Amino acid sequence: MPTFRSLAIVALALCVAPVAVRAQSFSDTQRGEIERIIKDYLVAHPEVLEEMSAELTKRQAVAEAEKHQAAVKKNADVIFNSPRGVVVGNRDGDVTFVEFFDYNCGYCKHAMTDMLSLMKSDPKLKVVLKEFPVLGPGSVEAAQVAVAVRMQDPTGKKYLDFHQKLLSGRGQADKARAVAAAKEAGLDMARLDKDMASPEVRATLEENFKLAEDMGLNGTPSYVIGKQVVVGAVGLDNLTKKIGEARCGKATC
Repeated sequence: MPTFRSLAIVALALCVAPVAVRAQSFSDTQRGEIERIIKDYLVAHPEVLEEMSAELTKRQAVAEAEKHQAAVKKNADVIFNSPRGVVVGNRDGDVTFVEFFDYNCGYCKHAMTDMLSLMKSDPKLKVVLKEFPVLGPGSVEAAQVAVAVRMQDPTGKKYLDFHQKLLSGRGQADKARAVAAAKEAGLDMARLDKDMASPEVRATLEENFKLAEDMGLNGTPSYVIGKQVVVGAVGLDNLTKKIGEARCGKATC
């Protein structure tokens, strides 16, 4: 019985080395025999397919992480320091935690609770919020109001209040609900209305979408923590580990 190594070499010759195959083609009989041997081996040893799948998944994850790290490095200044991001944590923190969110994202509600817990437990954490409205027109309207809130609140304190009120509320987020949340948070409504017509609103959302595109983000919540991109509501424990890795190279410093 041929070894798996010999079978792999044959399979490689058939599948990924067409030039060599053209130089010395297999006959139909030889090809049929090779295919039979490979099939029989895999039927007898199906665990090989699991090993192959696991290895492929591992390599894809490594490649994706390398792609994300390259995108973060390329866009680092805009990701971490853009004046269009809303800083609600320690502005001089040693680790920057960036969240891309949508006001109509159910998972973002849980993610907000995680973020608030992190801010409370980690006074050295710089938190940056970026509107990323991917869930329809209502999300875009809410994000436009959010940008206008940021424009009149350089401290981020009223923005955070507005953010919690809108994200934790029931029903579809849209302009009406966002304006109501802004009013409840104590914003200047006349200025809010004026700022919503500013080119800065469009520029902010375009910047955020460009960053998301460069990093391959297509959903919310998504995070950039140190050099790492984290996609999805992964939970408080996982976020804490990523912050530790960014801070000192390990999950717990």
